[in-house]
Amino acid sequence: MPMLDVLIPAFADLGAVDLTEGVLLGEEPMSFPPGTPMQRIAVAAASGCWPRESHPVGETFRIGHEEAEHLRKGTPGVLPDLHLARAALKDDAERAALMLPPDATSLMVLPLLVRGGVLGAVGLWRTGTRAPFDPADVTLADEIGTRVSLSLDNARRYNLERRTAEALQRGLLPRPVVEVGAAKTFGAHLPARAVTGIGGSWYDVIALSSSRVGFGVGNAGGQGMNATAAMGRLRAAVQTLTDLDLSPDEVLSHLNDLVVRFAEDEEQRDVVPAGSVHGATCLYAVYDPITGHCVLASAGHPGPVLVSRGGAEADMVPVRPGLPLGEGAEPFEASELQLSPGDVLSFYTGALARDPFHTRALTVVREGTAGGVEGGRPVTEIGGRILEKLLQEPLDDDLALLVTQVRRLPEDATAAWELAADPSIVAGVRRQVADRLTSWGLEHLVFTTELIVSELVTNAIRYGGAPVGLRLIRDQRLICEVSDPSQTQPHLRRARLTDEGGRGLFLVAQLTHRWGSRYTGAGKTIWTEQLLEEVP
Repeated sequence: MPMLDVLIPAFADLGAVDLTEGVLLGEEPMSFPPGTPMQRIAVAAASGCWPRESHPVGETFRIGHEEAEHLRKGTPGVLPDLHLARAALKDDAERAALMLPPDATSLMVLPLLVRGGVLGAVGLWRTGTRAPFDPADVTLADEIGTRVSLSLDNARRYNLERRTAEALQRGLLPRPVVEVGAAKTFGAHLPARAVTGIGGSWYDVIALSSSRVGFGVGNAGGQGMNATAAMGRLRAAVQTLTDLDLSPDEVLSHLNDLVVRFAEDEEQRDVVPAGSVHGATCLYAVYDPITGHCVLASAGHPGPVLVSRGGAEADMVPVRPGLPLGEGAEPFEASELQLSPGDVLSFYTGALARDPFHTRALTVVREGTAGGVEGGRPVTEIGGRILEKLLQEPLDDDLALLVTQVRRLPEDATAAWELAADPSIVAGVRRQVADRLTSWGLEHLVFTTELIVSELVTNAIRYGGAPVGLRLIRDQRLICEVSDPSQTQPHLRRARLTDEGGRGLFLVAQLTHRWGSRYTGAGKTIWTEQLLEEVP
């Protein structure tokens, strides 16, 4: 500790700094009752070797009533002669080890106080024939203690602010490891080495309908809490838009409109925040584990790095990035990619994303995935190795990393039928669905699924027309899809007692865990999800 480097050996022969555990965690200094835990954070000795009999760095101890009362008074305490103290503490080994190092002849204790609360204390000892502490030493030490207390409190406040900001950042991001039927992912946020540490980098893994999964990554400009708040707004907007089951380019178009509105609101309120969603970048991708098809769209963000299961070479996924969010009204273009089981996509932000040649990103991913993809290592291990490569150099900007290893559902995990627009076929469809669920070992879901299929297929035949598609997907949940060429979206309503219809969709909603609808190129699809486990 620099303070001890100044005091030892010029002012004393031995020195130790002890702080309360609460202060080390960034908490406000308290009144310091007896028994408050303290931790020794630094020691120094003129000889270069701290006495073995005394408390070492990192050890936690509790002080008694007399010491606590003295620290609360706030003035340096001096024992110019330790012979009497040694005699008084001969039966108290704990206090003797704390206050009376071997060969010490004189003791001074500097309380570290701020606004009436105790941060800790500095213990100074002189040894051998050196003159004991005198009143002039006390005056000098009091001035030193005051300055040290202010410096420690500033450091405590900074530590508290940083921990709060990092906790906010972690709370706004998904779990580090996410596993769904379509993929398993490893995500991490790396603070910058700057004072603020945090920024607007984010990533997300979003479970979509029909076992699909969405991957989002982006960066809101600025540093500190404002940038984190902007990132939270951006990620929440993406989550909301993806719930509409839009294509990636449409998601970015709607997101761009929202950012423009946010910017207009900031201008009207004459607010220029340090972190804003205006000018933020975003990359959004949707992967289908049934077909292996992946669609990506970008707003000023580079594509991910792809490492195929069959080879160790890392390649940039080509995307056609549009302008950053809020900086134009041009449409975003979607890119398509065909993936195989085990392929690894690495999404990233920060300085890696700003490199126009992607040299650093390709190098880090190539080295981090070497031997891991074709060797079948888990994505958490691959992501950890990439993370190690990134941490070998200090970061000038915060960085988000999302490493995902895609999967394909087995062929026997899906069943599809194309149906004629004839109400008489519904009974036969129910039998086919029951047979398929029985073969999957889901007999307990036969009754509810028959009701769901009967209602949705009947409505599709009556209001949508041919062709009607039916698909069952057995994943982490049982998914039922019914498609028709109509663009009219269904609306859930509560039928009145006098109504002859209108209860079918309400019934479907009660029988399922989740349901929804999405537009397709040929019409719409209504989907439902049921939990595989039997409800007790």
